[in-house]
Amino acid sequence: MKIAIVCPASFPATQFGGIVFLAVDLAREISELGHDVTIYTTDLDFSNGPNNFNKKLARKEKIEKFKINRTHVWFSYKLFFINTSMSKQIENDKPDIIHTIGLRSFQSIIAWRISKKLNIPLVVSDQGGLTTHPFLQDSNLFLRILYKIQNSFIKKILKHASVASAANEYEKEIFQNLNETTKIEIIRNGVNLKTLVSNQDFKNKYKISSKFILFVGRFSRSKGIDTLIRAFDLLINYEKVSGLTLVIMGVDFGYEKIMEETIQKSQLSKKIIIIKNPPREDVISAYGESEFLILPSNWELSPLVPLESFAFKRPVISTNTHGIPFTVKHNENGILVESENPQQLAEAIKKIFLDEDLRNKLGNSGYVFVHEECNCVSMAKNSLKLYEQVLENNDNK
Repeated sequence: MKIAIVCPASFPATQFGGIVFLAVDLAREISELGHDVTIYTTDLDFSNGPNNFNKKLARKEKIEKFKINRTHVWFSYKLFFINTSMSKQIENDKPDIIHTIGLRSFQSIIAWRISKKLNIPLVVSDQGGLTTHPFLQDSNLFLRILYKIQNSFIKKILKHASVASAANEYEKEIFQNLNETTKIEIIRNGVNLKTLVSNQDFKNKYKISSKFILFVGRFSRSKGIDTLIRAFDLLINYEKVSGLTLVIMGVDFGYEKIMEETIQKSQLSKKIIIIKNPPREDVISAYGESEFLILPSNWELSPLVPLESFAFKRPVISTNTHGIPFTVKHNENGILVESENPQQLAEAIKKIFLDEDLRNKLGNSGYVFVHEECNCVSMAKNSLKLYEQVLENNDNK
């Protein structure tokens, strides 16, 4: 089977987030099963920020058994990257099926147009929060107009698509609200367990002498970092956790300056370590050496970061909002609190830090969850089965 995976970013822009890893893991695992898989994407680099496009990146690259085909972005606004030349490349390659990830992207519009033009079956996934992301409500007038234009394309894409692949029941409901006739299959997101192996001494590299708790993610208001800082401030004078360090790792998405000012005003600069643009290997080693992960987001669809933490038997404290409870399950593999509630978050941190048995129980449960269900091998096999069903139905029309 010749498969086109279309997405707004891929290697080396790992800081872009979950879409990159999902696309690459799908491509890697399905190509290992003998299929011809190409990722069609942009030349986003991320080495100097979230809108850095690098013409020096290889236009075509083979990694293991799959290929990445990059085209240059000549205009971008926020996370909307325009690379029109991608269209001709997909048309020339004539894949059997197209799977586009990230429905608010320009790349999904290209995938939809080619699917219609050449009568190629289209599978769609999102990962971006089609209607529920807080940025959609909190943006300026121009962005709100842009989102409305995107919405009209999204509805057309969903109407045309052979099937939508949803990460959980929460996302399935979002798809249904946009187009009730769309066929929807739930395929859980998964992480690559083979790559989640720590090969370095994280604490030694960053000169951390105490136990630490970890945040990994974009420096963005929606990630709830302000709530985390306030919660940590509430804990700092509690003797039994006073020696604890908070490590915040990620990439700036417009909130870094405010985050740093908040830490300084709270006089927490000696207790909170910020690691900007961390190498992937540092993130992986941080999971393994942390006590546990905190994801205090105001919004998430189907986050991958908790799954990566589970791979190291580290439990997760997160919020009971949007799609998070389908990944982090309260008192099973983590603890859930209300979003934007620093007092609850502080109590959860104290509880899990002081109770080693609870920490181990939750971490072990998360480990089983990611090994049995939420790994990239299962995700790829389920996706491939979906592709085969779509192609069979298309042949029978």
